[in-house]
Amino acid sequence: MSKSLRAIRQKAERWLRQGISPQRLALTLALGFAIGCIPVIGVPTALCLLVALGLRLNVPAIQAANYAAMPLQVALIFPFVRLGGWLFASSAHPALNTAKLAHQSPMKLMWASGSLAGEALAAWLLIAVPMVLVLTLVLTMLLRRVPVLASAEAGD
Repeated sequence: MSKSLRAIRQKAERWLRQGISPQRLALTLALGFAIGCIPVIGVPTALCLLVALGLRLNVPAIQAANYAAMPLQVALIFPFVRLGGWLFASSAHPALNTAKLAHQSPMKLMWASGSLAGEALAAWLLIAVPMVLVLTLVLTMLLRRVPVLASAEAGD
């Protein structure tokens, strides 16, 4: 193993030994990943920081999970918009019609964009809550097998 990889591994082990239990780390990673999938660009990083500070979670871990979810965030924007439109029975959005888009007033465009974002956020919330629960359970089982974290189990 190269010197730099060994140093990274040692830093990661020290970070994991800082008294965080597998369950708490799993919750941190699950929340970071779920928040990272919010269908509004630019919001997840600040929201992850607020959640981590509010719940006293590991800030680097939640941000790492948030950054890992960024490609998925971009890929899920349109599915969340469609699911939100289906949930609120508003499939004919004027903001999605490009022919009408150029002829609308800026205020109507902002209103339609806000409506789309709100519906997409509602769809995200519907998916995110069960996703956090499932991810937390699965990650807890996996992280309990990591020897470095086994000693921190009793500390939580």
